[in-house]
Amino acid sequence: MDERIVFAPSAFKHGVSEEDIRNAFKIRLFDHPMPGEENKNLLIGISRSGIALEILYNELDNNRIKVFHAMKCRKAYRDFFGF
Repeated sequence: MDERIVFAPSAFKHGVSEEDIRNAFKIRLFDHPMPGEENKNLLIGISRSGIALEILYNELDNNRIKVFHAMKCRKAYRDFFGF
């Protein structure tokens, strides 16, 4: 998928770089809407160094997305997905 990604300042709160977020979108392990959340998606992907990341984003217009949260994948997600 060829999204144009825009970033909220909060996307970098946990020290994840733009390059690692972009890489996680290329190497997706999970990417689905959050149940019960309007226009909020959860992506689990792999950083450039092979670390699983959890990313939250909204779909915008014109094939753009806005990332507003990115961090190292929490244990609960790693256990749930088995990695």
